[in-house]
Amino acid sequence: MTDVQPGGLRRIDRVLAPDFASGLTDLAMTELRSRRHDAEQEEVDLSYLRRLLQGRIDILGAEEERRHGDDGATVIEKLTDILADGRGEQHGMGRHSSLEPSRAGEHRRRVEALVSDVDLSDVTRLNDAELTRAMNAFAGEERAVSALRSKVQQVMDAFGAEVARRYRDGEAAVADLLPGENR
Repeated sequence: MTDVQPGGLRRIDRVLAPDFASGLTDLAMTELRSRRHDAEQEEVDLSYLRRLLQGRIDILGAEEERRHGDDGATVIEKLTDILADGRGEQHGMGRHSSLEPSRAGEHRRRVEALVSDVDLSDVTRLNDAELTRAMNAFAGEERAVSALRSKVQQVMDAFGAEVARRYRDGEAAVADLLPGENR
C-alpha cells in the first residue's frame, strides 16, 4: 500500500505520477476538477488508513504506559478515553472534505494483516517483545502513510492554486457552476 508504482493503475499511482500535476494551466477546467477530486479522494483514504493505524498505536501505547505506571485501570476500561484523546496537541491541516473513504474495508484488512498475530482485544496477553514489535510495525506503517498523504496534499494544493488563479484572473466564473437556467 505504501509503495507507489510508476505506471501503476491504482489511484495513488496516478495521483503521485510526475505528469499528473504538470501542465495545469493547459488543462480544461473539467479535467482540472476531475484530477483534483481524485487527489482529494486519495487524501481521504490515506487519512482514514492513518487514523486506523493511530488508533492501534494508541491502544498499544496505553498498555505500555499501564505496565510502567499501573494506575489500576485496564486498557479496556480506558478504551473510550484512549480513542477519544486523539493525538494530543496535533491538529489537522484545516482541510474539510465531504468525501468518505472509498476503500474502508480494504484499509481495515491491511491494518489487521500488518501484525496479524496481535490480538488487540486483549493486549495484556502480549509479552513486552510482542508489544514492542507491534508498536514498531504500526508506527512504521503510519509514518509511511503520513509521508504519502503529505505528497498527495501537495498535489491537492497545486490543483487548488490553479483553480483559484483561474477565478482570480477571470478565466473561470462561478456562474459556470450553476445549472443552465440560472446563468
